[in-house]
Amino acid sequence: MTDSQTPTPLASLQAKPRYLSAPLAHIGAWTRYFRSAEIPVLARTAQALEALRAIEDDVDANMLTSVIQADPLMTLKLLAHVATLRHPSNMTETESVTSSLVLMGIAPFFRKFGQQATIENWLADQPEALQGVQEQLKRAERAGQFALGFAIHRGNTDAAIVHLAAFLHNFADLLVLLHAPALAVKIQHAQSFDAALRSSIIQKEVLGVEMNDLSLALMKLWHLPELLVRSSDERHAEHANVQWVMLAVRLARHSAAGWDNAALPDDVADAARLFNAPARVVLAFLHKIDHPVLTATLLTDRQPAQAPPTAPDQPGQG
Repeated sequence: MTDSQTPTPLASLQAKPRYLSAPLAHIGAWTRYFRSAEIPVLARTAQALEALRAIEDDVDANMLTSVIQADPLMTLKLLAHVATLRHPSNMTETESVTSSLVLMGIAPFFRKFGQQATIENWLADQPEALQGVQEQLKRAERAGQFALGFAIHRGNTDAAIVHLAAFLHNFADLLVLLHAPALAVKIQHAQSFDAALRSSIIQKEVLGVEMNDLSLALMKLWHLPELLVRSSDERHAEHANVQWVMLAVRLARHSAAGWDNAALPDDVADAARLFNAPARVVLAFLHKIDHPVLTATLLTDRQPAQAPPTAPDQPGQG
């Protein structure tokens, strides 16, 4: 994962990337590749960062947070860099975007993260992959929204990390779309042709690796906070945080095109079990939080999120 130390001329940011046209040999090869790979961000993120750079002396952590945490790839880049600044004895400490910026400092942030390459320019000649990225980004936002709604309602003291885990859950899909667009689009086509096709099977067939395994390997490689890694690991579904994160991710995926997906009744039933509330009440609650009203900036690392009072149309606290 690379970044410019100083602002880079726009022309170089628009240079045509060299895409991977064939899968790499194994997961170790994939992680080595992404360790030093350029990771572009949304154009609106890049533009907002440049606007703030111009008034750097007036910028605080909260101003940067509102820009960075709306973009999963910029969030990932910041967390990975801040991990290199922590002492080994503090590697388990949970970091939010805001606390990461406080640890790093505003001036060092702008020195480290120069003018960013943009997703829109990067995939300008790959319209299907660009559409896939846009769909994944929308899904990430909604997954984070569901997870945050769940966590705040239940007063989960790990609310910030639950939100972050859901928001970043599909970052490996985004990286493959950016760096191996033809392979990623092949996976998309296969899943569109056969809705019952398991994602893990077609990923293994096309890439030689499953996205979940690649995601966890990269999180460990970049030394992301331990609680974030644990909350993102589908293999540990016995943990409460993992259950909430995976539920949020499934809901975002299955409701992407509307609330009539055949898989949604099972998701609602799972939510009803976790909330210990009737399915009809839970469904009403899901509809209620399926909009960007709650924001992660309301959360801090050190203070528990406060659950709203239980209303007749909300799940119980059980």
